[in-house]
Amino acid sequence: MIDRLKKIQEKYLRIEDELAKATASDTLKNLSKERSRLTPVYTKADEYLRITKDCQDAKSLLESENDADMHAMLKSEIEEGEKKLEELAKELEIMLLPPDPNSGKSILVEIRAGTGGEESGLFCADLFRMYNKYADKKGIRTEIIDMSPTGIGGYKEIVFSLDDDRAYDLFKFESGTHRVQRIPETESGGRIHTSAVTVAILPEAEEKEVEIRESDLRIDVYRSSGAGGQHVNTTDSAVRITHIPTGIVVASQEERSQIKNRDKAMRVLRARIADQAAESAKQSADALKKAQVGSGDRSERIRTYNFPQGRCTDHRIGFTSHNLPSIMEGDLDELIDALVQEDRSKRLAEAKA
Repeated sequence: MIDRLKKIQEKYLRIEDELAKATASDTLKNLSKERSRLTPVYTKADEYLRITKDCQDAKSLLESENDADMHAMLKSEIEEGEKKLEELAKELEIMLLPPDPNSGKSILVEIRAGTGGEESGLFCADLFRMYNKYADKKGIRTEIIDMSPTGIGGYKEIVFSLDDDRAYDLFKFESGTHRVQRIPETESGGRIHTSAVTVAILPEAEEKEVEIRESDLRIDVYRSSGAGGQHVNTTDSAVRITHIPTGIVVASQEERSQIKNRDKAMRVLRARIADQAAESAKQSADALKKAQVGSGDRSERIRTYNFPQGRCTDHRIGFTSHNLPSIMEGDLDELIDALVQEDRSKRLAEAKA
């Protein structure tokens, strides 16, 4: 481990040096991002190497020390140092796991109504509100890209962005089918219904990451529409883009400007094309999929929200919270922390295997 930590120190200091000399904005941005990623590891590595040296020095002095008090003090110093090294080694084991290639990226979130009719659409709106409140508590900006509202306050589909370098790491385990059990507002008989909603987390892809030729696009413009006359324009500002090679269709109508809607739709298109490519690669990496908390498959039932019992269960890790009202208000830290911890444990076990 010592050699590996020294290499991390060297890399960090080299990045610091390059940052001081860099002038191009792209270079500065990339170097700053890499330094930010390495800073916590560098700090722990520096502490580990410093304590290791202190212990070695103390052991050398101990061999030639005859004074009883000094001997006892050095021995105590070594014991404390070695105990601290054990703690740091465990922390560094986690920090030195290979980073997720999408870590640090902003994301697009797609929530779609599934089985359950109008109730499913209402739960789409509830999940959007939950995520929006959680993002707000974390200081992450939410921007709606596109939505298809129902007539009673729900959504057939809503697509929004979370623009922050923490977004992917916080939300990456949300992909999958979310099941809700409750008495719907639309149910007059008081019976509990089960509905489902699918969530997809798409890391944002930069233009240089995904090559899209203009000749591969079919772009249609039309007038925006919305429930109750909202978002209705008198001009053709809404944009629908079809990527002919993949058949992927995206749309945006939330802006009054056709250009802004086109830009938003292209963000979604790049993310979906990148996601499709990543999914193909992931299907061939069975061992990696088994090591993760969940496959991210949108057909996988990942969570149940049981309103009559006030219970939320994540089926991937067997985690249950009986504080559903708070979860729906965006208090997701306990749930997300449990998912992160389980993922780390499995990745550590895989690394040691």
